[in-house]
Amino acid sequence: MNFELTSEHEMLVSSIRAFVEQELLPYEAEVDHNDQVPPELAAQIRNKALEMGFYAFNMPAEVGGGGLDYVSQALIERELSKVSWALHVFVARPSKILMACQGSQIDDYLKPCVRGEKIDCFALTEPDAGSDAASIKTRAERDGDHFVLKGSKHFISHAGHADFAIVFAVTGNKEVKGRVRNEVTAFLVDTNSKGLEIHRGPKCVSNRGYHTYELFFDDCRISAANILGEEGKGWDVANDWLSAGRVMVAANCVGQAQRAMGEAVAWSAERQQFGRAIGKNQGVSFKLANMATEIRAADLMTLYTAWKMDQASMTDGDAAMAKLFASEILGRVADEAVQIFGGMGLMDELPIERIWRNARIERIWEGTSEIQRHIISRELLRPFE
Repeated sequence: MNFELTSEHEMLVSSIRAFVEQELLPYEAEVDHNDQVPPELAAQIRNKALEMGFYAFNMPAEVGGGGLDYVSQALIERELSKVSWALHVFVARPSKILMACQGSQIDDYLKPCVRGEKIDCFALTEPDAGSDAASIKTRAERDGDHFVLKGSKHFISHAGHADFAIVFAVTGNKEVKGRVRNEVTAFLVDTNSKGLEIHRGPKCVSNRGYHTYELFFDDCRISAANILGEEGKGWDVANDWLSAGRVMVAANCVGQAQRAMGEAVAWSAERQQFGRAIGKNQGVSFKLANMATEIRAADLMTLYTAWKMDQASMTDGDAAMAKLFASEILGRVADEAVQIFGGMGLMDELPIERIWRNARIERIWEGTSEIQRHIISRELLRPFE
């Protein structure tokens, strides 16, 4: 097997790394401190990303996107994640499930997102339906050529910036193997729709400035023409996107871990105690060796899984393994980096405490570590059922 990146991949990594260093990192500390991204900065990042051709890099070329393979996308995610989500989110990656748009939806929702004219958000999670997504309670009842949405969503990232939400709601039920299952439909819902209220959610310790929101639907009427995909088949448009998303989260985790290790190595070489650099001490040097080894393994697993996506051979278990391993490696690396920095690792004068805080959410969103283990073990046992 050839593990070397192509020259095109190397150029892509170099370009996006320079973009992060010049356009994003200088603002990270201020954004984290103020817990907000000024609108003019958000517009500046978006415009620069459009100018550089990085915007919507995850979308197919036939709709105006970057048309990049999954390995290239993972490499970009790895570099972007070396700065907080609060900033790199404005290098937008529209929800890939928008490729299910049909008819007028293509010009009204899909293409404007790719061009940077509209922003979407993904609205699935509810107060009583997190890991158990199939138990969502938001309902959409048909009323002629419309549906009436009732219910709520929470932990909806970036909804305060979005022009529309991809909302999943129960539209019926059916019996499967003796059990009643919800039939779920995806809808394109404009955020200015009557009957929809959006409120800022609780403050999160991770990725300050990148906010989650709560959505409340009170007899919100949506045209049946705004169904994404087919009625009752919302999971069909969501599942492939969710699995691919886990691989990109893994790439995000690798990038954060690489940054943490880079900071720890530099500190270990410069910080003097007992008359010599602390990196000369086995207690520190062995930590660095473990960090480097685990990050290498996570990076290779992530890129291999992205390659499997390009070959159309990736399974849900493959994606779960990458997300599980990379997110847990990041947690260990960030914690060890704090330990190497000592007390200064927890001070806001340095980026280590931000990396440490931001790392914690990676084992929760896009499916908890426990859910990933469930997916992996279920796939292993399925042939014996």
